[in-house]
Amino acid sequence: MTALPGLDTTLYPFENNYHELASGHCMHYIDEGPVDGQPVVMVHGNPTWSFYYREVIRGLSDRHRCLAPDHVGMGLSDRPTDAEYAYTLKSRVDDLGEWLDAVEPERPVDLVVHDWGGAIGLSWAAAHPERVRRIVVLNTWAFTIPDDADLPRSLAFARTPVGTLLIKGFNAFSGLAVRMATEKKLAPAVARGLVAPYKGSPHRRLATLRFVQDIPLKESDPAWQILAETEQKLPRLADRPILFGWGARDFVFNDRVLEKWREIFPEARVDYIEDAGHYVLEDAADRLVPEIHEFLAP
Repeated sequence: MTALPGLDTTLYPFENNYHELASGHCMHYIDEGPVDGQPVVMVHGNPTWSFYYREVIRGLSDRHRCLAPDHVGMGLSDRPTDAEYAYTLKSRVDDLGEWLDAVEPERPVDLVVHDWGGAIGLSWAAAHPERVRRIVVLNTWAFTIPDDADLPRSLAFARTPVGTLLIKGFNAFSGLAVRMATEKKLAPAVARGLVAPYKGSPHRRLATLRFVQDIPLKESDPAWQILAETEQKLPRLADRPILFGWGARDFVFNDRVLEKWREIFPEARVDYIEDAGHYVLEDAADRLVPEIHEFLAP
């Protein structure tokens, strides 16, 4: 197991796996459970990593093949420079598809997505609906944000020089997230685990900065068109069983975002968790993991 200062390996006791992308960069991923079990692919957001899904992996790996990648620049994956890698939504969707073609090319997968993982995972899924069996959606989006969604002003602030300094230079984004993204106070070892990959030199936080800067706030932003196209394709997934696990006290994605999801997938099952925040799995794993286990049962 790769050593990561600050990480309690009793919380994350999984074997490390790596896939080299065509770009030459390596994606780290977790692959736990029986190889012939129903594959469950868990796509994380920003500024988390596969550690975020540790309790889901523990809860499902008795009978499912649990696959959880770290995006390039995140977790235990390679950290290329801007000159070596385009830190954009398009690159993320392409990376996910290339990795899935390598590790699980034939069987339809169950997809679990959170935060940016929704935009990435569901953009891939909407383009390849035949490769998806069931979907679990956790406080995320995969469409152009409604005008009345009232996203935090800090997202635009991240594009300023001061915002860049705070996020990349001082690790402000991941540091604040462990304080603001939950309703319950995180155990110190969990908080350290979430931020562990982003400690150290500013370069280790390049991806977290680029993710925030890539959030499409207007039509001219590069990711806007991808999400507009994904939004048009999402109805292709409407006949799949879909479960929403939604933290009601999310400082990023409020009830207006959930309302739009309900418009797209009116038949989806929704577990609206009043006392959970954006990191819904940190607040409500005891409730959600058994529910996900039951929902994804063969």
